Amino acid sequence: MTTSGVTSGGPKAPGHARSGLKHWALVAAGCGAVVAGALAADPAQGTPTPVRPTAEPVPAAAAPDPGKAELPLDCGPFGVSVALRASATVDGVPSTVVAAHCAAGNGTPPDGVYLITNGPDGRPKVAETLLDPVKDGLTVTALTIRSDGAIRGHAQGWSSDDVPRCCPDRAVDLSWTRQGEDWVRAQSAVPAGQV
Repeated sequence: MTTSGVTSGGPKAPGHARSGLKHWALVAAGCGAVVAGALAADPAQGTPTPVRPTAEPVPAAAAPDPGKAELPLDCGPFGVSVALRASATVDGVPSTVVAAHCAAGNGTPPDGVYLITNGPDGRPKVAETLLDPVKDGLTVTALTIRSDGAIRGHAQGWSSDDVPRCCPDRAVDLSWTRQGEDWVRAQSAVPAGQV
């Protein structure tokens, strides 16, 4: 039924906006042509190689033992406590990354993060200090070596000396990536609610 030039089904859409069987048949044919073209294209020749070396798991027996390495911590009469460790073959070298601190009787001592490799004599040695416990003052709560060789961590700390040592009020995500012969650190603050 038509009243004042308007059909009961509402106003008609312009011709270019209406889709019918012919329109959808053309769309399907176009999609089919794109897929056929992609399948017919010649694949790349050769074997893909990674841009950077990858880290691979290292057998526990081959991983450098942090207990035999001399960590650069001045703990006085206290011993050294390794809080976290992860091992992998990084750049072809069996490596262990550790978060360690002085084993003080109370409080929350800050951690140092160290990359340990075996020296020329076969003894584990600190190849790189990634996080300085005195300068950075952070407690590391997670530490991993990714398959691309990057080292990732999560740490907590305190915004000032007025904050009780029991209750860290800031957190950061840390990452170290190899650039040439150096390890470059990046960090990002974690939102306050996620400390």
